[in-house]
Amino acid sequence: MLHTKNKTQLPLMGILDIQNTPCARNSILHGAGGSIVAGLVHFLVTSRVKRSFDVGVTGFMLTTLGSWFYCRYNNAKLRVQQRVIQEGIKNKVIYEGTNLDPTRKTKGDA
Repeated sequence: MLHTKNKTQLPLMGILDIQNTPCARNSILHGAGGSIVAGLVHFLVTSRVKRSFDVGVTGFMLTTLGSWFYCRYNNAKLRVQQRVIQEGIKNKVIYEGTNLDPTRKTKGDA
C-alpha cells in the first residue's frame, strides 16, 4: 500500500501561504534569481563580500516585489476581462431571438 502524507501548507515567515496565493511562488523564484544575479555581478565588479550580500538581499526584495505587483496587476486585469465577457455571454443568451437582440436584423434593414 502507498503511504500518503498530509500535505502541509508552507508559510513563508508566517505571512504568505505560497501554495494558495496566486503569484507568490513565481515571485519568490524570480526574487531568488534576481538576488543571485545582483549579488554576483556586484561582487565581480567590486570584490566586496559584505556589500555584495547587501546588494543581493536588496535585489531579492526589489525583484520579488516587482514580480508580485506585475503578476497581481495582470491577474486583476484578466479577471475584469473575464467578467465583461461573462456579462456579454449572459446578455446574448437573455436577448437572443428577441427584438432587443443587436445581431438580429429588422425588416427595414433588409
